[in-house]
Amino acid sequence: MTDKKKTSKKVIHVSGKRKKAIARATLREGKGSIRVNGQLLDSFSNEIMKMKIMEPLILAGELSKKVNIDINVRGGGWQGQTEASRLSIAKALVEYSKDPALKKMFLDYDRHMLINDVRRVEPSKPNDSKARAARQKSYR
Repeated sequence: MTDKKKTSKKVIHVSGKRKKAIARATLREGKGSIRVNGQLLDSFSNEIMKMKIMEPLILAGELSKKVNIDINVRGGGWQGQTEASRLSIAKALVEYSKDPALKKMFLDYDRHMLINDVRRVEPSKPNDSKARAARQKSYR
């Protein structure tokens, strides 16, 4: 048998949830490319979406240029998917660096960068139109 030295690259898998959207991120050492559902982040047309996803990368600084992140996001609308992606990126960066200062920076900036938002849509009640709307009364 040959003794080949394996250079193990750090690969990190994390997930983030927001409303009905679930984002799964895979972080590898690389050159700083970010892909969401196979599409490069730079090619996004929605500026709000792009800036929201880039927030943890901007805060992380140089660390974001040393890693490649692939995000797979399903369910929900574009805003929920954006928030879920942002959460998974921030979690992955903190787990990769194991830096308490970075974790504190994310938490101070926005708590929902590292902690899932547990709020969900309230289900509609039986024989009602909406979750909180009372049934209309008819006197005739």
